[in-house]
Amino acid sequence: MAITRLPPHPFSLRQLQYAVAVAETLSFRRAAERCRVAQPSLSTQIAQLESALGLRLFERDRRRVLVTGAGRPLLEQMRRLLLQADDLLEAARRAGDPLAGALRVGVIPTISPYLLPAIAPALRAAYPALHLTWLEDRTAELVRSLHAGTLDAALLAVEAELGDVEVAPVARDAFVLATPPGHPLGVAREPASAAELRDASVLLLEDGHCLREQALAFCSRARTRELEFRATSLSTLAQMVAGGAGVTLLPELAVPTETRRADLRLRPFADPAPFRTVALVWRRSSPIAEALRRLAGTVKAAYPAPAGRAAGSERQRPRAPRA
Repeated sequence: MAITRLPPHPFSLRQLQYAVAVAETLSFRRAAERCRVAQPSLSTQIAQLESALGLRLFERDRRRVLVTGAGRPLLEQMRRLLLQADDLLEAARRAGDPLAGALRVGVIPTISPYLLPAIAPALRAAYPALHLTWLEDRTAELVRSLHAGTLDAALLAVEAELGDVEVAPVARDAFVLATPPGHPLGVAREPASAAELRDASVLLLEDGHCLREQALAFCSRARTRELEFRATSLSTLAQMVAGGAGVTLLPELAVPTETRRADLRLRPFADPAPFRTVALVWRRSSPIAEALRRLAGTVKAAYPAPAGRAAGSERQRPRAPRA
């Protein structure tokens, strides 16, 4: 049987890394610093890559570096190849135990302070050899990092635009109406309806938070009036509402923490009640998808039980979350 001899590839992964670094920094000097290599060596390797490909990837002079039109789609393909190479190494490293070593998981700010303290003990107990690094950011940034391969997974609300990802739902997080003491909308004992909120003054998070978009969609249907002030966090929202600035929608996950800090009146919403779906998501190509499904199952089992819902003018007294 004849053996087919395969010719060697005319370029290396290292050369692809150098080219992607230049494309991302638009500087040969900064790319060399990022790759921890001498600039002349990096320039030589990129010149060899361009020769192998038969085209120029970059326009460069003494003042600037630009990606060429022909080079732009090739550099995107290089990024994908490097990501696949990373996945290959990760798969080999985790072949023995996918939930040993380090995992980088993103989490949005409207989930992290309320959920991580509740699930951390369960994750440590279930996976003692796993080192989890949590990175808090808004959904759009987490999704970009996820697709770029700098995150292994992300814990967020799936109602946002996430792109092509695998989704493991963890919990249905209903919204409740939060009002200051004595507010007419906080007096009634039955669930709140959208019609009751018509013309109400509502406080919401600032742009960039997916929770804002979800709450805004409900408030638009209810024809509320959004106040000019926009909060950077749910804690700020709760404090502003407690001070009489207006009303807001809080996710049930945040209720136990925020009602300890602020004097609020809470009412659940009548069906169809607004909610968000908390889930763990990851790239479809991830070599540790099955391990991440197990991780999501552990998070789901440790998810804190919904706090007892407020009734009328009584302040909610939340139950302690499960460990």
